[in-house]
Amino acid sequence: MVVLNRIYTRTGDRGLTRLATGAPVPKSDARVQAYGEVDETNACIGLCRLHTGSNPAMDAMLARIQNELFDLGADLATPPDPKPDWEVLRVTADQVTRIEAEIDSMNADLAPLTSFVLPGGSPLAAHLHLARTVCRRAERRVADLARDDAQAISPESLQYLNRLSDHLFVASRHANARAGGDVLWQPGATRTPG
Repeated sequence: MVVLNRIYTRTGDRGLTRLATGAPVPKSDARVQAYGEVDETNACIGLCRLHTGSNPAMDAMLARIQNELFDLGADLATPPDPKPDWEVLRVTADQVTRIEAEIDSMNADLAPLTSFVLPGGSPLAAHLHLARTVCRRAERRVADLARDDAQAISPESLQYLNRLSDHLFVASRHANARAGGDVLWQPGATRTPG
C-alpha cells in the first residue's frame, strides 16, 4: 500500500532522490532517468485517453497499460541487490504476452503497410504516435541500464517496453483505420526535379 501524506521532502533541493529501497541517489542516476521516462510515457498515454471517446476497448487497454507502467516504474526503482526484505513488484512475462496478443488482435484487421507512417491522422493516432516515441526513448534508457552489470534489471522490463512501443504503433494505425486511414510517407515528394 502506498501512503503519500507529504508531497515535498526537500531532498530534491540537493539534487537527490531515493530508490524504492530507500537508497539515496542523484536525480541524474541512470535508474532514475529510466523510470522517469517510463513515467513520461505514462503521461503521454493519459493524453491519448482524452481522445478514445467512441472506442471504449482502446480506452480500457490504455488504462490497464497505465497501471502496468506504474508496475514497471516500481520494478525499475527497486534494484535486485541488495535484495529487499519485501516482495518486489516486477513486470511479468504474462504482461508482455498480453501486449503481444493485443498487437496481434489489432493488427489482424489492418491493411499491410506500403510505406512508413507519418505521425498524425486522427487526434488519438497523433497522441499514440507521441506516446510511442517517448516509449522508445524510455526503452533506450532501460536498454542502457540493462547493459551495465551494476544496474541489473529484470529482462521483462525491457521486453515490456519493446512490445509497448509496437503496441502503440499498431494502436495508432487502428485508430486511423477508424478515422480515414494512415498518413503515409511519400519519399522525395517535395523535391524539385533537378
